[in-house]
Amino acid sequence: MKTSGHFEIHGLVPKRWPDLEKLFGKRGACGGCWCMFYRLPRAQWLKQKGPGNKRAFSAVVKSGQVPGLLAYAHGEPVGWCALAPRECYSRLAASRNYKPLDAEPVWSITCFFVARPYRRRGVTLALLKEAVRFAGSRGARIIEGYPSEPKEGWPAVAYYHGFISSFRKAGFKEVARRSPVSPILRRILNRRMRSGKSPKKS
Repeated sequence: MKTSGHFEIHGLVPKRWPDLEKLFGKRGACGGCWCMFYRLPRAQWLKQKGPGNKRAFSAVVKSGQVPGLLAYAHGEPVGWCALAPRECYSRLAASRNYKPLDAEPVWSITCFFVARPYRRRGVTLALLKEAVRFAGSRGARIIEGYPSEPKEGWPAVAYYHGFISSFRKAGFKEVARRSPVSPILRRILNRRMRSGKSPKKS
């Protein structure tokens, strides 16, 4: 466990799966995604939206991977951040906007989901800071994110990548922008951060 501000952060391990279910609800956070959007080809993701994606993501967790972090407030799950080595996200490689910039090994932060009562209360920034420490403790040298800049009229679901302002507060810098609304931000970790301790897998 790691405390960040008002929140406790834990890695998603099998015993915490019920907390993710509670946070995501019946819709799987958004339209049956269950955080499989970047892990699968589009056709397969669409075919198994809902229960199929839920089973697939559950299998990832049961495999021993820790595919992201859960934020808690007063013992309740209130936020989620997905992160993993970029090669875990096959769809990034096929993306015109987010395909690899170079051959460097990179960890990618692909998704956030925050419970409605806790939005705009610092959950995303807390998760981002812990994501940096978590990836660094596993040897990451570069962490990459794909946030959005607020646009008038956009629905809240459009910001599942997180806000560019939050990434900048967490020390990320823009390194590319292949479309007006699709920046790529990176944070380079020093050796000290890469040897630090991460949130417990508990």
